[in-house]
Amino acid sequence: MSGNKLWVQQVTIAPCTTRDVICLKEQLEMKLQQSLAMEVGLCPQRRGLYSQCFDELIRQITINCTEKGLLLLRVRDDVRKTFAAYQKLFESGYAFGMRKALQAEVDKKDRRQTISDLEEENEELKNEVNKLRALNETTEKRNNESRRVKNKERNEEIKLLEKSNKQLKKQLEGMIEA
Repeated sequence: MSGNKLWVQQVTIAPCTTRDVICLKEQLEMKLQQSLAMEVGLCPQRRGLYSQCFDELIRQITINCTEKGLLLLRVRDDVRKTFAAYQKLFESGYAFGMRKALQAEVDKKDRRQTISDLEEENEELKNEVNKLRALNETTEKRNNESRRVKNKERNEEIKLLEKSNKQLKKQLEGMIEA
């Protein structure tokens, strides 16, 4: 149906002529231009038009030689099955790629979070190292000061003992001489 008109298409059994093939080629080119089919790449419009053209060629060849027509039908069906398999493979590959891309995005977020956590931990550890260094320096200063004070006290005690020893020596010598 087109508008209010009913169109009926009949298949002719008359053998095709060169003119029929040229007419078919011109119709194909005209429909390709009208449908704005892409010249390269995957284009559903172009594929559909070529499929219709191939079906017409099979019809025309079948009229002349039934065996050739049946062979072309087998070829056409095999090509369609192969194309369907490639289509399914493409869709499967595309779905796999999308899953991997989504997984990579999730992994990327996880890695960012891990990096952030590790950077925080690193900062905390650096702060702890700085605190421990400061504590170490303070402790060393206290120990050095304590050692210095103890050394000074020992030196004073040694001096006192030496002085006391000299006095006792003098007293002892004084007692021995007397």
